[in-house]
Amino acid sequence: MKGVLSISFLFCCVLLLLDSSISLPLCVDSRAPFTLNKTLGFCPYNGSTCCNTTEDAQIEKQFRASNVSDPGCASVLKSILCARCDPFSGELFTVQSSPRSVPVLCNSTIPANSSQSKTEVHVFCSQVWDTCNDVSIVNSPFAPSLQGQAGAPAHTNATKLTDLWQSKTDFCTAFGGASDNSSVCFEGEPVSLNKTETSISPPHGLCLERIGNGSYLNMVAHPDGSNRAFFSNQMGKVFLATLPDVGSGGTMKLDESSPFVDLTDQVYFDTQFGMMGMAFHPDFAKNGRFFASFTCDKSKWSGCTGRCSCNSDVNCDPSKLGTDHGAQPCQYQTVIAEYSANSTGSQPSLVESAKPTEVRRIFTMGLPFTSQHGGQILFGPNDGYLYLMMGYGGGAGDPYNFAQNKKSLLGKIMRLDVDNIPSAADISKLGLWGNYSIPKDNPFSEDKDLQPEIWALGLRNPWRCSFDAERPSYFLCADVGQDVYEEVDLITKGGNYGWRVYEGPYPFQPTQSPGGNTSVNSINPIFPLMGYNHSELNKNEGSASITGGYVYRSTTDPCMYGR
Repeated sequence: MKGVLSISFLFCCVLLLLDSSISLPLCVDSRAPFTLNKTLGFCPYNGSTCCNTTEDAQIEKQFRASNVSDPGCASVLKSILCARCDPFSGELFTVQSSPRSVPVLCNSTIPANSSQSKTEVHVFCSQVWDTCNDVSIVNSPFAPSLQGQAGAPAHTNATKLTDLWQSKTDFCTAFGGASDNSSVCFEGEPVSLNKTETSISPPHGLCLERIGNGSYLNMVAHPDGSNRAFFSNQMGKVFLATLPDVGSGGTMKLDESSPFVDLTDQVYFDTQFGMMGMAFHPDFAKNGRFFASFTCDKSKWSGCTGRCSCNSDVNCDPSKLGTDHGAQPCQYQTVIAEYSANSTGSQPSLVESAKPTEVRRIFTMGLPFTSQHGGQILFGPNDGYLYLMMGYGGGAGDPYNFAQNKKSLLGKIMRLDVDNIPSAADISKLGLWGNYSIPKDNPFSEDKDLQPEIWALGLRNPWRCSFDAERPSYFLCADVGQDVYEEVDLITKGGNYGWRVYEGPYPFQPTQSPGGNTSVNSINPIFPLMGYNHSELNKNEGSASITGGYVYRSTTDPCMYGR
């Protein structure tokens, strides 16, 4: 336990190097901004942008259809519509996890603690009203219904702001906002952050309050929002614990003799294997559905049956791999299984134990080697889909280049729909790895070379990931390095994080590559949000494995908020 706490402390110190006021580039569709080979014809976004030429043309078509005759209002409207191309559009068009028809319009002076560039005043929302309030805008993006506001316009065919909104105050209450230490706003031109370098000093110390003993790999807050949490160990037992109030001096109440559920008969436990993750359905309080991610040994458990990830589709022959620490290729398998806390007749949120009977096999895949297989699972707070973090599968340097192979699920983050279960015939027809369906907006809809399960690729071993509680579009993952570098990545739709072409920001050269190579020029890598060299933290041994990427959102320590 002492070692775990030490790693956590070191990682927290590294994370503090990221300014709490920073906003991160992200597009509305959860993709990373990209660089175009040609200039957009309509919107003034060149270099890094969130629009391709087709989307730019669609925005121009929408603008022309608005039929705005006043030049001043036309200029304002164009800037607002084109804000979807802004590299920060993911934040501009999302407030409290809800999409908007127009970006957040600056409606106050930029405060001193904002990372956004500062000018004298930022009252763009008022400027929009003053410029356009009496101008006809056909199919206006400012309609109350598009902003989720109650009430209907006075006239069914209303086109003017004065017909749609009673006053400037009402208009800017709906569409306005300020740039502060947790957000940016739109002021009529591309968002520009303050480039002034500031020295970010971490606190002199970080206090950790010891509330219990034990070796637990996972902790998940109870979905009912109480002071209870689930803990799981690597052997396969899940415990329900009650946490003490912060600063009370109390201890965690956890009875190791009475687990919430015991899956040890299904889980294969060893230094590299065991129960790797658990997740509770967003509607757990009603349906009692929960999920476990673990490794099994097909030589010891009849339920450990899945296809091998080393196959002809990915240019891999398992007969040529040989044994790894005495294990045959794909002897060990990654499993996601569904269980229920709804079998006792009680409300699931009140249940204190569940049966280890598997309700449904969500996913099973054989592992080529005995390490680097990730295994964390999370439900997306915005979309309700299940995310599976999968490592590249082991073997020094990813010899079969699985992480860059778009037909392999190794070295990827997957996004699965576990609410709509297809028939057995459809599972077989689609070549799925279990009982799940594919979200229609997964990246394969635009990149047909990708396996449909894939959300992001080019990861080595994404060990622990999280969604920022305040800005859930920010999906952070700590990816464990090999020789020199540990990193934290901002995960985006279809993003390629470079492994094994890169290890962090450094080019990587594998010692052997029977699975072929990926050229540097063939990918558009997304480099780490932050990271560190092994030698910076551990000069004696030269290694310091990262654990996870998290943003602190508690008010217990205000100095840590947003870090």
